[in-house]
Amino acid sequence: MVSAMDRMSAQPPAAASSEGVNPSSQFRDARLAADIGGTFTDVALEALVAEDRHERWTAKVLTTPHAPELGVLEGVRTVLAKAGIAAGDVALMIHGTTLATNALIERKGARTALLTTEGFRDVLALGNESRYDQYDLNIELAKPLVPRKWRLPVPERLDNTGTVLLPLDEAALRALVPLLKDEGIEALAVGFLHGFVNPVHERRAGAILAEELPGVPVSLSCEVSPEMREWERFSTTVANAYVQPLMASYLGRLEAGLRQMGMAAPLFFMLSGGGLTTVATAARFPIRLVESGPAGGAIFSAHVARQRGWGKVLSFDMGGTTAKVCLIDGYAPQASRSFEVARVGRFRKGSGLPLRIPVIEMVEIGAGGGSLAHLDGMGRIQVGPESAGADPGPACYGRGGAKPAVTDANLLLGRYDPVSFAGGSMRLDVPAAEAAMARAIGKGLGLEGGMAALGVVEVVDENMANAARVHAIESAKSYEGRAIIAFGGGGPVHGCRVAEKIGVDRILVPSGAGVGSAIGFLRAPVGYEVVKSLYTRFARFDLDGVNALLAAMSEEATRTVAEGSFGAPTEERRIAYMRYVGQGHEIAVALPVRALVDGDVAAIRAEYDREYARFYDRPVPGSDVEVLSFAVTVATVVEAVEPAAEIADAPAPAPVRVQRVRDTATGEVADWAIYDRAAMPPGCRVAGPCIVAEAETSTLVGPGWACRVDGLGYLELNREAA
Repeated sequence: MVSAMDRMSAQPPAAASSEGVNPSSQFRDARLAADIGGTFTDVALEALVAEDRHERWTAKVLTTPHAPELGVLEGVRTVLAKAGIAAGDVALMIHGTTLATNALIERKGARTALLTTEGFRDVLALGNESRYDQYDLNIELAKPLVPRKWRLPVPERLDNTGTVLLPLDEAALRALVPLLKDEGIEALAVGFLHGFVNPVHERRAGAILAEELPGVPVSLSCEVSPEMREWERFSTTVANAYVQPLMASYLGRLEAGLRQMGMAAPLFFMLSGGGLTTVATAARFPIRLVESGPAGGAIFSAHVARQRGWGKVLSFDMGGTTAKVCLIDGYAPQASRSFEVARVGRFRKGSGLPLRIPVIEMVEIGAGGGSLAHLDGMGRIQVGPESAGADPGPACYGRGGAKPAVTDANLLLGRYDPVSFAGGSMRLDVPAAEAAMARAIGKGLGLEGGMAALGVVEVVDENMANAARVHAIESAKSYEGRAIIAFGGGGPVHGCRVAEKIGVDRILVPSGAGVGSAIGFLRAPVGYEVVKSLYTRFARFDLDGVNALLAAMSEEATRTVAEGSFGAPTEERRIAYMRYVGQGHEIAVALPVRALVDGDVAAIRAEYDREYARFYDRPVPGSDVEVLSFAVTVATVVEAVEPAAEIADAPAPAPVRVQRVRDTATGEVADWAIYDRAAMPPGCRVAGPCIVAEAETSTLVGPGWACRVDGLGYLELNREAA
């Protein structure tokens, strides 16, 4: 299969062609991807070794939280050494990072000030006055990233149509500069009322601030999030400014490290919405990178589903810190325009900072290999969201961790071989895991280590299964006829039990599952989404205004994508977000990719009624519909993939050893066969209970399940009828 990304990377820009690619190398089209997670940094390298054959090499190294680029550079060196490829032979590098997310969660961003319309400095604190728990008298709300003393009012005012009611008071704005300097402000956000309709005041304020405070980055709401709803718009703009200096510094250090290594290839970044973008765009809008790693995993699942011809799957990505579940239908992940970060209420929607950015819609919970287990005040086992991360890591890593994590529990259940974990690069400390589990769980419940570990794993599996159930319900979908694509270091380990809990009978574990998100980066298109607001009702639809807006948005998205598509063909999607007049939330409806005509209005309205009925059973006859905003996405074309053909059965190899494993469903301990995945030929079949081991993860085939290797080398697990 040759994807749009493959075609694009085969034609690097002139500078990379002359400096970064060695024509005499036996490798061509070498592409590198790196994903920084909370515990591990994953790196994947693919290169064309024959006319029709790519080879892949992967590496998994511990993340270096104090300087994330060091982990990336170590992983790059490791994978290049495995492949025998020089850094200068790499034609393209793609990167995803949680750095912006972590800065928001840990409140470690820049000293940021917000300049806003006089009278609206408290919008960030007031929010929309909703409560995520109506009956909690001591409810805790997310604190704004900018304290009140740095939320500075500026005299100016526009009405809802963008008409100037009060001109920008430039003298008053300049008078704030000494205060900004005295307070050591490192980043600025500008958000004026109705600035998304008419950006004239915001742009002028940005120009003045750039003149008065050179070197201090300025984020304008009309560029970062040009949509109505001032709380979400201001919050997103502030968050962008808050992480901008941090991301700029990181990008500089990473680029310098790669160049010192001899890599001259262009560097691209994964966006939260599933596309790739240039360093320049990533530096300008770093807030669009907050979910870049999980987005890569969803793209990976969508590609695998396309390879198998499976139209309905659940992407299940369990890493070291979190687990992510995402519904994929028609080979495309669900998309959303809103996201929450830094929730103060565990798993409570509405308890975090709102961000209005294009994202792949998924549920992310604190359930990973590093998630810590403890007993709550009632003596119940709780797992996460706190994580041991990479430093010190789970107790069994032997790096000073004293609390038991999910990885410790899996080790005590016999699921991991302490000698060959992570391809033998890390020897696990069984006594340390036993001691930590006994202190935190076993002693309080009167359980020996194996049963305490079983309780921990059952709790984390139920947490993940419950998240998957809620996600399906909120999406008005079910798991009937759906398969799970399991990846990440923990996904194949926990896949069978989660599948049993949600009623799924088929699981697929692709090759490279342990570094699935990084591989997903290599499958992603170069893309960009523009979202803007224009209020109109169907009763008096502003056809000319809508067409003018869509044309301008298309031009902006096309121009941005052209910076990194290198001439690859692109496709465009247009969406309108609309609702019945008086309602509070919108539904997305697809629009034709052309200028709209009068006859389209009725067809679009009918499509909205059908979508509304899908969610809420029936439309509302006689009600007018209002459109609040529009989205235009331009991306390089992802070519069609022929589903893999069925292959003949083949004999299975003998197991490499047996291992004592405790089954979490029954609590029984028995000898399970251990197979080496690399030695299993396509078409071979093994029956559970057994474990299929590889360098970056292990696939547990539970009792009542069978595993067969398909023609792509993927592991397909099916639950056998009782």
